[in-house]
Amino acid sequence: MTLTDPASQALAAPEDFGESAAPAGSAVVSPFLRPGTALDLQTFRRAGIPLLDVTVPVYNEEQDLEPCVRRLDEYLATQFQHTYRITIADNASTDSTLRVAERLARELENVRAVHLDEKGRGNALRRVWLASDSPILAYMDVDLSTDLNALAPLVAPLVSGHSDLAIGTRLSRSSRVVRGPKREFVSRSYNFLLHSLMGARFSDAQCGFKAIRADVAQQLLPHTLDKAWFFDTELLVLAERCGLRCAEVPVDWTDDPNSKVDIVRTALEDLRGMYRMTTDMARGRIPLAQLQAAMARGPLPAGERAEEAGRRQSLFGQLVRFGAIGVASTLAYAALYLLGRVFMGAQAANFVALLITAVANTAANRRFTFGVLGAARLARHHAEGLIVFAIGWALTAGALLWMNSVPNPGQWIELTILTLANLAATAVKFLLFRLWVFRRRA
Repeated sequence: MTLTDPASQALAAPEDFGESAAPAGSAVVSPFLRPGTALDLQTFRRAGIPLLDVTVPVYNEEQDLEPCVRRLDEYLATQFQHTYRITIADNASTDSTLRVAERLARELENVRAVHLDEKGRGNALRRVWLASDSPILAYMDVDLSTDLNALAPLVAPLVSGHSDLAIGTRLSRSSRVVRGPKREFVSRSYNFLLHSLMGARFSDAQCGFKAIRADVAQQLLPHTLDKAWFFDTELLVLAERCGLRCAEVPVDWTDDPNSKVDIVRTALEDLRGMYRMTTDMARGRIPLAQLQAAMARGPLPAGERAEEAGRRQSLFGQLVRFGAIGVASTLAYAALYLLGRVFMGAQAANFVALLITAVANTAANRRFTFGVLGAARLARHHAEGLIVFAIGWALTAGALLWMNSVPNPGQWIELTILTLANLAATAVKFLLFRLWVFRRRA
């Protein structure tokens, strides 16, 4: 990675922009930074250090780069009350993006450009942030889909020390979002999987509008591995597991119809990233205890609150909650099955509908029926939940095989028999959940 703005050479040593990711401590972090405390704004101003460093990662954006950066610079100069810097991070572009970035860095006082020989948004953010001297680090997509009026609320909780990270969310009820149904479905499905499989509590992992305190970034970034789109999720999950606080800011967001993101490929890479990160944490590759101690936010909330867990041990109460969740799951299963039968066979539609509802059912019963909170044994619970799902699938698949002997069963008869088979599996599920999956262990 090379720094192309001569006026900014003092911001980072040349070795910090090498081919490999910068190690922890590669940037000079001010000694008066401490997680959980308010920033001394006057000290940064006297030192000539911009409070905010906004990174704009780009790849082959020669058409959109200049108008977007000029718009961002004008907004920060006139509407943002703190000092700032804009860093254009070129990710191995093959068009004239780098030349446009270099020209903008020469013409605009608060803009600099850096070039990386390796493609990848996560790679660019990690290396630029580790080399920055600013106490607050942010990034936004070059299309500026997010209304810039959300920038001040994004930064404010980090300045005060109230929060360690801040994210824009398009999934809040007060957010105003314009985008197609395909992207809406993919986004909500991905966040649903994050909540169900990884115990995440943040609402929107993929919104390209985030900020982090530099003291926190210096601790967390060396433990992130992804170089592409999963980087955001990896950083947020790691921060949550370390007990850090993430502020969420509802945003006004307009989809860019010319976005170059391959949704299917990105989704598959994100699923692989979720598996890899879960495995890494289970094997202890990430030193969570040491990170928690270093950032002084205190221990994580207890996985189970004693008083709440005690209330949830009543068999009757568990049956009521399990039944309510079961009814919701059955209705969801029926809707998904009917939808699937439009473009796939009965067995495939049955399997997909059961798999989706199984993940949601396990997550809901874990939290509401059996009062298990936190991330402890989350992966194990979902793995065992999938075994329970396999039993339910075997029962309904058997019902389908039996129906094959019935000449021309109507769709509603088919659905009724499958629903009955699904309900028959409910009793087995409850017993397995209570006596095996969520059994209280000493």
